[in-house]
Amino acid sequence: MDNQFTCYAFAAVPPFAQGLVRDLRVRWALEEAELPYHVALVGGGTGAVSPADYAAIQPFGQIPALRHGDLTMFESGAIVLHVAEQSRALLPSEPQARAHVQQWMFAALNTVESPVQELAGLDLFHAGAGWAAERRPAVEERVRQRLAQLTACLKDGEYLVGAFSAADILMASVLRILRHTELVAEQPRLLAYLRRCEARPAFRRALEGQMAAFAA
Repeated sequence: MDNQFTCYAFAAVPPFAQGLVRDLRVRWALEEAELPYHVALVGGGTGAVSPADYAAIQPFGQIPALRHGDLTMFESGAIVLHVAEQSRALLPSEPQARAHVQQWMFAALNTVESPVQELAGLDLFHAGAGWAAERRPAVEERVRQRLAQLTACLKDGEYLVGAFSAADILMASVLRILRHTELVAEQPRLLAYLRRCEARPAFRRALEGQMAAFAA
């Protein structure tokens, strides 16, 4: 397999989604691993990949997808794990630490992201609906509980498992979905963790790359 990476990303999304689309997770991982990559935009504009052609790569039409040599794959968590396996910068070689990083990657995408995405969906897609207003307090409380539990797990560590890893890419990306709320700020240690992740140069480069595509 050659070492050419192509990350597929949307050419345009609504303003509320800009900076949150999941190709950012892949870009961030590639930047941290210092792996060169190309971005292929999907959905419109000169040179963009058509949705019909993209369906051959991602059958659900979602972003992101990755091409690495002759390998194509989708699902942001699977892609981040694949990228991490190409570099010790994101996945430790020591077996126990490696297992713990993978554990926290799954926790980010399942235990934490599930209620976070439900809350974001209520707020961003169903605001003003009576049923959403009735549902929201329970969902918000579930998110608040998860964030408190996550904060307790962090203890005094800078990152989830020793040094920065792929787990932090996914967890920080999930926490950023709550940027329209003050829920993360209610947990100062968790907010400091998120800010620490967002301050990394690789994240800034990844974010700038995504936003530049939307500006164009």
